[in-house]
Formats: sequence, structure tokens, C-alpha cells
Amino acid sequence: MKGLLLALILLTSCGAAVPSQTPKPAEAVQTPAPPAPKTVDAARLLEDVRVLSADAMEGRRTGTQGGAMARAYVARRFADAGLKPLGASFEQEFRLPVGGEGKGAGRSGVNLVGYVQGRTHPERFIVVTAHYDHLGVRDGVIYNGADDNASGVAVLLQLAARFGVERGERRPENSIIFAALDAEELGLLGARALVRRLKAEKRALSLNVNLDMVGRSERGELYAAGTHHTPALRPVLERVAARAPVKLLLGHDRPEQGKDDWTSQSDQFAFHRAGVPFVYFGVEDHGDYHKPTDDFSALTSDFFLHAAETILDALETLDAELASARKLKRDG
Repeated sequence: MKGLLLALILLTSCGAAVPSQTPKPAEAVQTPAPPAPKTVDAARLLEDVRVLSADAMEGRRTGTQGGAMARAYVARRFADAGLKPLGASFEQEFRLPVGGEGKGAGRSGVNLVGYVQGRTHPERFIVVTAHYDHLGVRDGVIYNGADDNASGVAVLLQLAARFGVERGERRPENSIIFAALDAEELGLLGARALVRRLKAEKRALSLNVNLDMVGRSERGELYAAGTHHTPALRPVLERVAARAPVKLLLGHDRPEQGKDDWTSQSDQFAFHRAGVPFVYFGVEDHGDYHKPTDDFSALTSDFFLHAAETILDALETLDAELASARKLKRDG
């Protein structure tokens, strides 16, 4: 029945150093003791966020030294995970528009893109994305962006390790692209560049799984958006929700919700516009969203670990079910 459900609905789309800034006062941050991991490396998960959201990264703004440092760190972790570059290297440079928000951010952005080849459908791709850029330094204050979106990148790295080195011969059924995207904060520019490139290369894109702000929820709530546009994803995600260690809720994807419709509010929108179904995992905005207080110490570590486990379960389930599907069709 699982295969039959998604067999009715799989869409195959062919396509594809600045001066140092004044750091914030040092904080005596104690890393929370992580609970015993089930399917992810809890200590590594927290360490990745701690490093990416440290003052030394200067807020990871596109085109800055801090952004380059974050990119180098993620590239090393991609290599450690056993990913293959989708091209000559993990780095895929793209031009920023002249003027507008991108004017002061440098002349180019850089995505990091690697993949694991599928064993059943190597020609078909699931694309997992998380943006590594943030707001940088404003008026001498560093915006570290621990939840937005060092948390999503850390989970991306866990997924890459799980499907890469740890899987060995037990590769995913479909090929999976893992992309750490740049310039999301400047208008989803990295995601748009990646979609253009994948389309130009005539990659068969089955699904986008985007991660943006998954590290903090006092209520223990993680949202999965996208089932309104692709209803066949709902029963799959409902089964994941039934066994999830967090409260996994479906929603934030209906046009009548206005600003509470997240469809266009992160990198999944570039895939949506290209006709590719998506699942976007994230939390509702909290008081530190886009503020300099979005720090590592503010994350809810138990929730973060369980959110990562839930996202891993969802990706494994989607990969298995898409392998036997023939057509995943998006509504509208």
C-alpha cells in the first residue's frame, strides 16, 4: 500500500577577508549534556551548531570572511561524510545581483553541493537543503544565527553522514543531493541558483527537503510544511509523526494563511516555483528570531536532538517510498 500511494503521485522534473568586527562580550556557556542518541550523533550535532554560530564566524553573511570560514567548515564535514561533489568540487559559485540587498555582500555567493548515489534509482534525486548564511555584523553587533540556520546545517550534516559513510553498501534507494546554500537571507539567491543549475543539467528532481530553524521549541513542536501542495505526502508524514519523539505538526502551507503560509519564506520556494514537491521542516518564530540573541545557549537541546531524529526518519521513509513510486504529482 505504501508504494501504491506514492506511485500515483511522484513528479519527475527534469532540470537539474574583511576587517575583524568587535565581538560580543564573552559568555560562560556550558554545553548542555546531550541525551543518549538514538539515530544521530548528539554531541556532534551540538558541536556543529556551536562552531557555526560562534562569534568567530561573524554571523556568516554572504561574501564575508565569516561566511567563507563557515563554508570551509561545512566542506570538510561533507568530505568526512563521504559525499561526492556534484561537479568539480563541493563549491558552486553564483553571481549576486548588482544593487539591492546583495550590493554590499560581495560579488558572488557560494553553495556547497554533494551527493550520494542511489542504488535503485540513481537517476532520480531528492535534494536536501539548509542555508548556512545569516545576517552578519550590524552596528558592531554579531548576529550569530544559531537556530537560523546553524541548526538546519547541523542536521543536514547528520543526514549526510547517515546516508554517506555510515550506510556503506546500504545506500539510499534514490540519489540524494545535500546542499548547504548561501544567500538565503538576501532573497533565496543560493536556492534559485541551485535550481537553475540542476535544471540545466537535466537532473530528475523528485523532492526537496528543506531545513530552516529546527533547533528551538519550548513546546516541543516541529512543523512539516508542503502537504497542502502535494497531498500524497500527508499520509507518509503522518506515519512519521505517530512515532516521532517530538510533536510533528503538518501545516503552515496554505495561501489563505497569509504570513503564516511558509511556502515562500525559505529556500523550498525556489523548488516549488520549479514544480518540485517539497517538505519544509522548521519551528515557529521565537523571540530571538533575527536578533543578536539567537545564540547557541538559547537552543533547546533535547528538542533539537529529537527534531534531528524525526527529520532523519522522515527522509529515510520518503526515500524508501519514492523508490517504488512512479509519479509524485503536486496539486496546482
